[in-house]
Amino acid sequence: MRRRPLLLLASTALAGCGFELRREPELPFKTLALTGFAPDSPLAAGLRRQIKRTPVQLLDDPARAEVVLEAAREVRDRNVVASTSVGQVREWQLRLQFDYLVRTAAGELLVPKVELRLSRDMNYTETTALGKEQEAASLYGAMQSDAIAQVMRRLAAVKLPS
Repeated sequence: MRRRPLLLLASTALAGCGFELRREPELPFKTLALTGFAPDSPLAAGLRRQIKRTPVQLLDDPARAEVVLEAAREVRDRNVVASTSVGQVREWQLRLQFDYLVRTAAGELLVPKVELRLSRDMNYTETTALGKEQEAASLYGAMQSDAIAQVMRRLAAVKLPS
């Protein structure tokens, strides 16, 4: 019984302060094409999912699209950050590198080449190798989500030529 008034008070306070759940960015164009991605690119698949949540129509033909997002480079890699005196890895740095540009179908640059670099550090022990591979996949997924959110915000800020 006491929960309901507290819940009502909390929701009123949040609404009164201007709190709003994050919405999908509003994109200032009607059609978009994605080019330069590998056929099995998880980043391209995530971008397609996000764009389908907006009114923008995804086209396969970049010549017919109002805006083209062109992937120049997409790389996932890992580097050793720390190792023991006998050479066993203790810490990895996972990296996601994504370079892209945004242009019109005619080739006019709307957003010059962006070099997006994300990294996460991960402790590692050989005794839990399988669990660490799952952790690495989870960290790559989180970096991919961050990259997609950054690209979507960048697309929302695009100024189309008159």
